[in-house]
Amino acid sequence: MEPFPSDQIQLPRNMIENSMFEEEPDVVDLAKEPCLHPLEPDEVEYEPRSSRLLVRGLGEHEMDDDEEDYESSAKLLGMSFINRSSGLRNNMAGYRQSPDGSCSVPSTRTMVVCTVVLVIAISVIMVIYLLPKCTFTKEGCHKKNRTMELIYPLATNGKLFPWAKMRLPSDVVPLHYDLELQPNLTTLKFSGSVKIVVNVLQVTRKIVLHSSGLNITKASLTSTGGSQAKPVELLEYPLHDQIAVMAPEALLVGQNYIVYIEYSSNLSDTYYGFYKISYKDENSKQRWFAATQFEPLAARSAFPCFDEPALKATFLIKIKRDEKLTALSNMPKKATTPVTNGIVQDEFFVSLKMSTYLVAFVVADLKNISKETNGSLVSVYAIPQHINQVEYALNTAVKLLEFYQKYFLINYPLEKLDLVAIPDFQSGAMENWGLVTFRETTLLYDSKTSSARDKKLITAVIAHELAHQWFGNLVTMEWWNDLWLNEGFATFMEYFAMEEIFPELHSDEDFLNLIFKAMMKDSMNSSHPVSSAVQSSEQIEEMFDALSYIKGASLLLMLKHYLTKDVFQAGIEVYLHNHDYRSAQSDDLWDSMNEITNGTLDVKKLMKTWILNKGFPLVTVVRTGKNISIQQEKFLYRVEPENWTSDASYLWHIPLTYMTNRCNFTHCINAYLLDQKSAVIELPEEVEWIKFNVDMNGYYVVHYAEDWKTLIDLLKKNHTALSAKDRANLINNIFNLASLGKEPLEKAFELIDYLTEESSTAPLTQALFQLSLIYNLLEKKGEQQLAARVMYRIEYLLGNKIDQQHWTDNGTLSERELRSILLAFACTHGIRQCRTAATEMFEKWMKSNGTMSLPSDLMKAIFITGAKTNEGWEFLLKMYSSSVSEAEKSKMIEALASTEDVRKLIWFHLGSYTIQNIISSSTSQFATRAHLLEVKTFFESKSEESSKLRCVKEALDTIQLNIQWMERNLAKLQKWL
Repeated sequence: MEPFPSDQIQLPRNMIENSMFEEEPDVVDLAKEPCLHPLEPDEVEYEPRSSRLLVRGLGEHEMDDDEEDYESSAKLLGMSFINRSSGLRNNMAGYRQSPDGSCSVPSTRTMVVCTVVLVIAISVIMVIYLLPKCTFTKEGCHKKNRTMELIYPLATNGKLFPWAKMRLPSDVVPLHYDLELQPNLTTLKFSGSVKIVVNVLQVTRKIVLHSSGLNITKASLTSTGGSQAKPVELLEYPLHDQIAVMAPEALLVGQNYIVYIEYSSNLSDTYYGFYKISYKDENSKQRWFAATQFEPLAARSAFPCFDEPALKATFLIKIKRDEKLTALSNMPKKATTPVTNGIVQDEFFVSLKMSTYLVAFVVADLKNISKETNGSLVSVYAIPQHINQVEYALNTAVKLLEFYQKYFLINYPLEKLDLVAIPDFQSGAMENWGLVTFRETTLLYDSKTSSARDKKLITAVIAHELAHQWFGNLVTMEWWNDLWLNEGFATFMEYFAMEEIFPELHSDEDFLNLIFKAMMKDSMNSSHPVSSAVQSSEQIEEMFDALSYIKGASLLLMLKHYLTKDVFQAGIEVYLHNHDYRSAQSDDLWDSMNEITNGTLDVKKLMKTWILNKGFPLVTVVRTGKNISIQQEKFLYRVEPENWTSDASYLWHIPLTYMTNRCNFTHCINAYLLDQKSAVIELPEEVEWIKFNVDMNGYYVVHYAEDWKTLIDLLKKNHTALSAKDRANLINNIFNLASLGKEPLEKAFELIDYLTEESSTAPLTQALFQLSLIYNLLEKKGEQQLAARVMYRIEYLLGNKIDQQHWTDNGTLSERELRSILLAFACTHGIRQCRTAATEMFEKWMKSNGTMSLPSDLMKAIFITGAKTNEGWEFLLKMYSSSVSEAEKSKMIEALASTEDVRKLIWFHLGSYTIQNIISSSTSQFATRAHLLEVKTFFESKSEESSKLRCVKEALDTIQLNIQWMERNLAKLQKWL
């Protein structure tokens, strides 16, 4: 799945726990209630008390002697307290009101004695309550199989639910689904039925599966050999989105059974599950579009299922629809049959074995164009008014599909591949097997209004989703903790494929910038390992972040360069062949690589240091003659000493690369594996300079100590001695080291002085990014004069480059993209007469009522400038409503959003990629303790779940780091800038 900003969803439910001083929960003695379904010993998990029963006597026998002694002791001490209390009450009779209305006063001694006795009695009762029951037995506390006082959840009907864990039990697995659906785009509801063939692995009387928000009207159970459906009891536990089908008798090991369920629900208002979308057709008439988005946990809201990635099965899907609409699903259509007047049913071929989150269906008014390649029909679908914008996507998809089949040596296994542009879609795209869904802006290309950046985005998203057809669909991560196996691989292949097929797009520059941003996130204590334990839905949602996608891809890039491309490719082929149509863990990938390295390198040992450790290493380099001393430590922005994560145990196995001025055509890049805290590399001869992490192919930061001056001089004298990516890498590293306090900020500014001679996109955009961060921090803090001096420095370095840009779409894609970035920045900040030129073009466009053609690469700069006036903003809003180009609309809405007129705040899924972006972008420039307190208080006031989100912790860390940066650098900036 390609992450993208999302739209609205309801606020999360709050859980309220009863305290021990509130009403006692119901107590059920299962020894006396045999009709209740007992849980198995390994099924115990503690849940919120508001949804639990206190269950006693779950053992095979009645209370043993220990338990009787415990009960007796408790009763004895309790009776003792009651008797003593009664005695006290009798003695106190003399202190009650006398006939004349006055009260006699007890003596001080009596009051003290009574108080002491009362305190002792209460203490004894609390001790009895808190101590283990075995404390009061003759044998004392020993390790025994005690099953008393276990706590289990309640179903919605008040009965005991037979499973307490968030993960499903392993006693039953699905084999096949027959799914029938009938969405109604008039009532905006849908009904459905599902037959699930399950296989029993362990004797049980329960079948636990997922269901969320479905109104279940019928359920039955049949053995595959039998013809009679057996009566079942259906229990629901919404807290875990689980239902339990309770069989009247034990289900036998090895036997297959059919679970049949009928249900109905509303088409969702969110962007998850089976949801509805409203859009306007060519005649401005409102139309409805039904589509699915199941990853990660929403298949259960469209049909009852075993909604975990490892529980793969085959699917036969039938959809009833209006005969004027189109229905699509993962597989090709097998038959269409009439049902009633105007309603037909489409039946699709049985799918390959796959995970529930990859199931998909779409019902809408669609048109398509198609092309065949290697036995598969590739089609791109869109609503009728957009069908003229799908040709680029079709040609791109065919090229990528052919490339992947050759690279993986595994054919795409389906007979068709559909790409569908959806008018309203939360993510960038979703890789459903055979039916890939896209946001319109990531699939539709309009030659008149789509910029170079738009073309690159569309190509990248298609490349990402098609890579998933192998990494994610053919081989799926076993659980969401290894999401990076899906997303990291798809991201890696996305950029690798683009470099191979579309080198003119210079996608490696984009990947470099993404790595820099991922490292910013990964450098904080609030980061997490690439492979992290997750359970709750919020935790799973939060895994869809820059670390799973970009860091995962970066680690694969580093491994590819270290192993060499042929060894790496062979390892991938082994991995895919060994685990096709199944699930895998990270270790399975490393084992496949080790089959190829054949003992020459332990890939598992090396890579575990990267996926199980959060953060990344800082490698310090000290050059002394021919000897290069290298030392690694964890790169970490320390926020609060009491919250530091100890990095003493952090040790990465780092595949270092380096080059020197002695580079020649036959031998330029050198490699060294640093698997200790420190080491010494001995060069064959002394060198003038050395640059580590060649082309930023490794995931680490390098500190050159005294050699920074050498590299600064090199850039001033001959910056092309290093590649554009190496130059961008140096800029990134020195600003990071300045933020860490390892180098003065003045030295970072000294390094970028050479930029007046720079012409490559990667170093220019990285320098502009770093300087913009500083400018925004200062402006937000109210240091307007100092911010203006930073802007003056930017204008000094980049002003000539801005002046050289023409207001056209001429040049290579890389040149066009750089022009777009520079002019958008200049117009946003009002430098170099940019707004004058942009305003002139916007006014001409406005006078033509939007019919005049504008340079597509410069639309963003022009629209942002035009939106600064009320008249311009209103005109843009009107044009946004009537435009049919999604590329143009995306630039318009960005310009509309750039206004300082505050609109409204909409809440989204907790943990989702969208809420992460909103929180990060809205707080990243705060740099005062007042802001820190305000943000902290805001999230604590919302809910406990909100304040514990990783993105919230990251936002707080960022603000504290900004405060530290100000304390360290503000006075120095004021002095020398």
